[in-house]
Amino acid sequence: MKPSILLLSCAAGLLVCGVAAAQTAPQAIAAAGAYHPLPKAAYQPDRNATYKVVFALTKAADKPDQVNPGIERVARTVNLYVASGVPLDHLKFVAVAYGAATGLVLDDEHYKAQFGTANPNLAVISQLHKAGVDVAVCGQAMAEHHYPAEWAAKDVTLSLSALTTITELEQQGYALMPL
Repeated sequence: MKPSILLLSCAAGLLVCGVAAAQTAPQAIAAAGAYHPLPKAAYQPDRNATYKVVFALTKAADKPDQVNPGIERVARTVNLYVASGVPLDHLKFVAVAYGAATGLVLDDEHYKAQFGTANPNLAVISQLHKAGVDVAVCGQAMAEHHYPAEWAAKDVTLSLSALTTITELEQQGYALMPL
C-alpha cells in the first residue's frame, strides 16, 4: 500500500472512531437520559458552579411498562451536566413525584399489583439515588391514591407534600423545573 493511501486510511479510521466515541458518550445515569453531545452549543454549564433544581414530576407514562417521561428527563439533565464537566457533587437535584406521576415510585411488588407489569422506573431511581439525586414522593398523593407509605421503593423519600417540598426548596434557592 502506498504511504499516502495508508495515511489517508489511518486518518479516516481515526475520524470514524472519534465520531463513534462522541455518539456513545458515557452517561452517569445509564438506565435513561440519553442525550446528544453538542460541545460547541451555547449556554454550556459552568463546571465550577453548583446547581440546585427541584423537578416537579406530574405526568404518568403513556403505558405502565414505559419509563416515566419526567424521571427520564431528570436522568437526561444529570447526564447533560456531567457530560459538560460538572461534578455530581455540584448537582443538588430533588425530583418530587405527585399527581398522575405518583405510581412511578412504587416498589416492584406493588407496582405489579397496580399496573400488571414490573416497574420500569426502579433502575432509573436507583441510579439517580446513587448519583446523589433525591427522588421524593408527595405523601399526600400517596394517601390520595391509597398507597401506604411502605409501598414506596427503598430509594425514594416520602415528603409531607409536593406543595411544601417545592416551596421549601425554592426558599433555599432551588430553581423549579416542571415536567
